[in-house]
Amino acid sequence: MQTLILSIIIILLLIIATTTAAAAKSFAPWVPCRNRDLKRIFKLADLKPGEIFYDLGCGDGKTVIFAAKNFNAKAIGIEMAIPLFIICKIRQILNFNIHLQFKWKNLFNEDLSKADVIYFFGMPKTIKNKLKEKIKREAKPGARVISYVFKVEGWEPEIIDKPGKNELAVYLYKI
Repeated sequence: MQTLILSIIIILLLIIATTTAAAAKSFAPWVPCRNRDLKRIFKLADLKPGEIFYDLGCGDGKTVIFAAKNFNAKAIGIEMAIPLFIICKIRQILNFNIHLQFKWKNLFNEDLSKADVIYFFGMPKTIKNKLKEKIKREAKPGARVISYVFKVEGWEPEIIDKPGKNELAVYLYKI
């Protein structure tokens, strides 16, 4: 019996480690958005009630919850790492917000055609080689794209919000 329990624990730990590593490798390691940057991000996003907000690689769900609570938007978070997804689902239950949805999946398999705002923090190489083309292919005209920290190479931002040298950049693009 102890061997079975130990085997189950090892398998669960391997699944958790594998999904977390796969998520980090496919887009970015989890680095939470700073709370003080949320207002700047959403000022650029100009999110309106009822609009659809996507957070690609949503981590702990902080920005998704902020969008749903403060802007009455339909907020959708995509997360591939099981531990972070579980945290998102717990936070969803605790917030009782009907406009909040978390999906456990690879962000590159999500259809973004209905998004009004697409937000992400990703590594520059992955943004350039994979995400940029996906957004160009799927985003509807007028969609706003917010990149936290890193510029989308080859695109000209509408606005770069970097109020000081110790602040992280937030980039706004319009499709």
